[in-house]
Amino acid sequence: MGCGRAILCVIFPPLAVLDRGCGAVVLTFILTCIGWLPGVIAAIVFNSKD
Repeated sequence: MGCGRAILCVIFPPLAVLDRGCGAVVLTFILTCIGWLPGVIAAIVFNSKD
């Protein structure tokens, strides 16, 4: 995960996981709606898996 992707995870988590598939985007969006921090954590977890 690059520096730009990490910044994107913090600013707008669903956009950061856009290339990971529909399930990741939906899950991250739901977690972001519940609270900003769970969405950021989910985005970082999805992007750290390679």
